Amino acid sequence: MDGGDIRRVDGAALACERFRYFDFVMAAFVTVLLLSNVLGAGKVATVDLPLIGDWPFGAGILFFPVSYVIGDILTEVYGYARARRCIWAGFGALLFMAFMAWVVVALPPAATWEGQTAYEQVFGQVPRIVFASIIAFWAGEFANSYVLARMKIWTAGRFLWTRTIGSTVVGQGIDSLIFYPLAFYGVWDNDTLLIVLVTQFALKVGWEALLTPVTYAVVGWLKRREGVEVFDKGTNFTPFRTEV
Repeated sequence: MDGGDIRRVDGAALACERFRYFDFVMAAFVTVLLLSNVLGAGKVATVDLPLIGDWPFGAGILFFPVSYVIGDILTEVYGYARARRCIWAGFGALLFMAFMAWVVVALPPAATWEGQTAYEQVFGQVPRIVFASIIAFWAGEFANSYVLARMKIWTAGRFLWTRTIGSTVVGQGIDSLIFYPLAFYGVWDNDTLLIVLVTQFALKVGWEALLTPVTYAVVGWLKRREGVEVFDKGTNFTPFRTEV
């Protein structure tokens, strides 16, 4: 494909198609997903808000929503089937990351190494929170991709912002509704749980809305370079398969 005319095609017709940049977008998706969980999840930061003062937030919220932005780009440019493949790749990567972190933290430290306590603080993971995070990611990303693909058909490919934001509202909503109760019900009081859930959901959706111009630019560039406009009219939307 030479970046000329853009073909409008059914996603089911592209099973054997090779794309220039799909692998790079997939790698970016998995990279952002892993790093936002490794580097962001363990730190609570604060921002000084006018009239409110210091407001704590999980540092991962700065970058985790970017995985949803890339998920939108994958579905919009390459279709649901290839986005599904990427979600499974991210799911497997998260499982391996959790397993590797558990093994490495559990290994007996050398007598001369004094960093075990700090290492455990950064990379030690509560199994309940890890389980909640992985399940919430899986369900939220699939919901996000499905809604965007269906809305693209309903809107005949117009109004990209409606489906990027609309799919994020659904995807991040499901993510938050699964993660916070699974991870913290019975640990936090119900009022705190609800406040954090709603606040984090609103921040994630707002962050993606702010990134809409970036999404437009990347989607437009990729469509021109790949030469296709994918519509998932004949796609099998089951999440339980990995082939295109």
